[in-house]
Amino acid sequence: MTEMIQLTAEDGHQLTACVAGDPSNAKGSIVVLQEIFGLNGHIRDLPRRFAEAGYYAVAPALFDRVEPGLELDYDADGRARGIECKNAVDGHAILDVSAAISAASMAGPVSVVGFCWGGSLAWRAATCLSGLAGAVSYYGGELPAKAGLASHCPVTAHFGSRDKGIPLDGVNTFIAAQASSDPHVTTFVYDADHGFNCDARSQFDEAAATEAWTRTLTFLDEVSS
Repeated sequence: MTEMIQLTAEDGHQLTACVAGDPSNAKGSIVVLQEIFGLNGHIRDLPRRFAEAGYYAVAPALFDRVEPGLELDYDADGRARGIECKNAVDGHAILDVSAAISAASMAGPVSVVGFCWGGSLAWRAATCLSGLAGAVSYYGGELPAKAGLASHCPVTAHFGSRDKGIPLDGVNTFIAAQASSDPHVTTFVYDADHGFNCDARSQFDEAAATEAWTRTLTFLDEVSS
């Protein structure tokens, strides 16, 4: 069961978040970072899934700075509006991520798990915030451009080999850069497209999603123990 709560960022901005799990009886906590389509049904369902795995999970509404409650469809119009909103809030997003991390910390070690834009934010959090137990990035488009940065916590990254938005050459650049400079990072590549974890998208790939989810939970159990 999920519920909505209010968070306050360091600059005073108030935002909503979807939470699930029992913080008094959790083995750790997860901050779920959204795609460019808002805090929609798919993202709101992820805290429930993490709660079923024993975690307390918090998913902040990162578009509340421009339009509270915004949910976008997985189509061309939704993508265009999502990119517009992402560009509008991107400079302040880490403040909202930090607010969610603070709220989640009452349940023990905090890890961030992000998807699409959220996958990029997860990498940013891993490289610029301290105190995280771990970070998981699903098809984060920024990772190839930010290859070579040092993470402050263990990181797992998931990519699809058929993702035209994140060409495989860039993924391989990221893998090579982190292998030589950052042993905290483990990267997996699947025979799948962008958004393969989301069953509301046409790119959903059940096999890849299941394998990545299993690896994600194994990783989270390791860094939360």
